[in-house]
Amino acid sequence: MSLAVEVRGLAKSYGKVRVLKEIDLEIPAGTVLGLLGPNGAGKTTTVRIVTTLLRPDAGSVRVAGVDVLADPATARTRIGLSGQYAAVDANLTGYENLRMVARLYGMSRKQAAERAEQLLSALGLDHAAGRRAGTYSGGMARRLDLAGSLVAKPPVVVLDEPTTGLDPRGRLDMWKVIGDLVDDGTTVLLTTQYLEEADLLADRITVIDKGTVIARGSADELKTSIGGDRLTVTLAAGQSPWPAVSVLQQVGVGEPIHEPGSDEVSVVVGNGSRTMVEALRRLDDAGVCVVDAVVVRPTLDDVFLSLTGTPAEPAAEPETDDVQEEILS
Repeated sequence: MSLAVEVRGLAKSYGKVRVLKEIDLEIPAGTVLGLLGPNGAGKTTTVRIVTTLLRPDAGSVRVAGVDVLADPATARTRIGLSGQYAAVDANLTGYENLRMVARLYGMSRKQAAERAEQLLSALGLDHAAGRRAGTYSGGMARRLDLAGSLVAKPPVVVLDEPTTGLDPRGRLDMWKVIGDLVDDGTTVLLTTQYLEEADLLADRITVIDKGTVIARGSADELKTSIGGDRLTVTLAAGQSPWPAVSVLQQVGVGEPIHEPGSDEVSVVVGNGSRTMVEALRRLDDAGVCVVDAVVVRPTLDDVFLSLTGTPAEPAAEPETDDVQEEILS
């Protein structure tokens, strides 16, 4: 597949703090890349560089065939950006916001009006087209912001934590919009603090920590990389756990885990469902009374914690007073 976004050897420092160290990213056209990492990992800095808002110290970026560093003006026509906060004019209506953006892109009055109406309908905002954006809910404002990033029909859309602060309904609505974009052939670079969001939307995931890529692959590949499924059996109250530990040691991979005082014994297994059936048969033969058994596949939370040692949280990266001076021109 052709690459819509290609990042090579990206490096960036703020003073003595190295925020990015040799970052490489590849996003095939029409796919979603989830960019994950803990606080200060470098996600937002990477997004700023890819979207021409910040100049790197080293490396190269190509978006839809355009060299971002050599020709940022053309690159901007190929990129739509929706950030962590909705960038809409609260005093204008939803329709007026989009018409204004379209005019800034050079569209005629007629073209701007038609494009605004198309996007309002596509993102489910046509019923609120005549309302001031300041009266919109958080989810509606985010959709309006996303609509603004789509006015010029860019082949690549960068979404920097697009659902942060939204309620569950708003997040579901945004997920559908993103899915529809990809179905139409748009390429998406997605940063998110919600790992289930990356699990659901991303074709490939890149995990960065301390400015370095530490893992990449599909969600399933990353989950498999930290071990197989985990079988956990719950024993009847008062039973000794050691016969169960002995049985699970025979059917599992590695040593079973039993916490003192707990009725549960767990072990990593290669084939979850098949191993559970075999384990329950052997436990019954050994006279062990099991009241519950479950096989759980690792989650992206498990992957994230295993790789970085920290849970996922909103990004917080160093700021500098001269960021605006470094915007590509």
